[in-house]
Amino acid sequence: MIKQTEFDVIVVGSGAAGLTAAITAKRRGLSVVVLEKEPVFGGTTALSGGVLWIPLNLHGRRQNPADNVDEVRRFMVSEAGPFYDEAAVTAFIEQGPRMVEFFERETEMRFVPTLYPDYHPDAPGGAAIGRSILAAAYDIRGLGKDMARLKPPLKTITFIGMMFNSSNADLKHFFLATKSLTSFIFVAKRLLTHVKELLLYGKGINVTSGNALTARLAKSALDLGIPILTSSPVKTLVMENGRALGVMVGSAGKDADAGVKFTARHGVVLACGGFPHDLKRVAQAYPHVARGGEHLSPTPVSNTGDGVAIAEAAGGRVDIRLKDPAAWMPVSRVPYKNSEFGVFPHLLDRYKPGIIGVLKSGQRFTNESNSYHDVGAALTRACAGQKDTAMWLVCDQPTIAKYGLGFAKPAPMPLGGHIRSGYLLKGGTLEELAAQAGIDPAGLAQTVRDYNLGAAQGEDPAFKRGSTAFNRYLADPENKPNPCVAPILKGPYYALKLLMGDLGTFDGLKTGVAGEVLRRDGSAIEGLYAAGNDRASIMGGNYPGAGITHGPNMAFAFLTANTIADKVMAQKFPPT
Repeated sequence: MIKQTEFDVIVVGSGAAGLTAAITAKRRGLSVVVLEKEPVFGGTTALSGGVLWIPLNLHGRRQNPADNVDEVRRFMVSEAGPFYDEAAVTAFIEQGPRMVEFFERETEMRFVPTLYPDYHPDAPGGAAIGRSILAAAYDIRGLGKDMARLKPPLKTITFIGMMFNSSNADLKHFFLATKSLTSFIFVAKRLLTHVKELLLYGKGINVTSGNALTARLAKSALDLGIPILTSSPVKTLVMENGRALGVMVGSAGKDADAGVKFTARHGVVLACGGFPHDLKRVAQAYPHVARGGEHLSPTPVSNTGDGVAIAEAAGGRVDIRLKDPAAWMPVSRVPYKNSEFGVFPHLLDRYKPGIIGVLKSGQRFTNESNSYHDVGAALTRACAGQKDTAMWLVCDQPTIAKYGLGFAKPAPMPLGGHIRSGYLLKGGTLEELAAQAGIDPAGLAQTVRDYNLGAAQGEDPAFKRGSTAFNRYLADPENKPNPCVAPILKGPYYALKLLMGDLGTFDGLKTGVAGEVLRRDGSAIEGLYAAGNDRASIMGGNYPGAGITHGPNMAFAFLTANTIADKVMAQKFPPT
């Protein structure tokens, strides 16, 4: 344990929001410590795609110079609906680009543009490009001995430990490796480099996506002399006369009143990642769990709602108010040895032509090429009144060989192990496949017949797959005329069961615009702030674009830290 226990600012949580607040406060001249309950730093951020939705950022302006404040605001009005908060949206539009410029100028943080359209590009104010940016890849040897404390990526979305850029540009090379010399050379170089890294370091050292975002932020914090204390769970707040004066830090498994007192002269910032693994709160908030359904979250199991719980104990307010209280993600359970399992988030396969999603009835229920959140929301509604909230992805032999399905990789990787483990189901006919999956056989056969009628011409009259720029972005541009649609024709056929998961919670602590935690009467708890998923999202339970978690989280954490610093400066140099 560090000897110093008194700081200007205490940040609880080491994800993107927490590290952003810590770095900003430190650069403003405040002393800061970051407290993390896990033995590794990074939280949910390290497992994520590392994308930020920051409208009007300097990279996006080069791609889309016509974008403007009025269009962004119009989009936010459309997306947030009745939960639109004018003051918060104004602050986000102003602070987001400032945060990007500050971090690229003052820290190791580097961003690159993406080609992501907004998830609803045809909505009022939607954009086809320019609002989503990505953390640039990073060589984690720059972290020195702290390289070992970087939280590793999700095992299920790596290939022999190799990470893929969440812009999906490199994945496209892997899909085309047998068709394009350029792609073959790219893949060969990537594999050779990764194998070399495994031999030298036991892990990949050139990280991408959320691992790169975490590593760059952590490097910046450590270079500034900010202690990141891992295995340091915060048990309670230290309160006096309604003001947060610090925290009690214990060891994992110890009683709440045991441990070391850390004092905060000017503020405690809670950035603990929301409550996706707080079983009691999730059962109240998630409709499919409330009715007895299963939920598998790929977020860290340590995200048990610590921040919101200790803020509530101090008088803070958490309302479960949103129809969609979390960022939904359809997932599949990947069986490992010794009865263990992993969680695979379905980020790509649903967009590919020749793959459809059906319910237990065998019927389709939505446009499978919509965003993960939209598909999850549609699934929750489609299964209303049922205990199980599940869908099955279905495809034929040529399709699975070309694209894979979930954790099952495309040819030439074998499928036998996945079939033996029960992860994949295989049937010589659609009826045989349906019987194995517990799907209505007649319903599935009829659905495929109906789907194939339009799919033969690249059309989907039922759900309009391929009708938006976002649908097409993650599909297969080589598939003509519609990159999202192809018929299901040649057996054997395959099915994979998907359950509901999430990328993090949307409901959270009620705060002021700058993150001040509010009581039920609307008054602020002095010295207590919330950042990241611990504070309620400004998106109103919607998910309008790639990076709408990290973008606002980092923008508001930047604002929170600057607000604390401004108050300190005002105290030191009061106006005359």
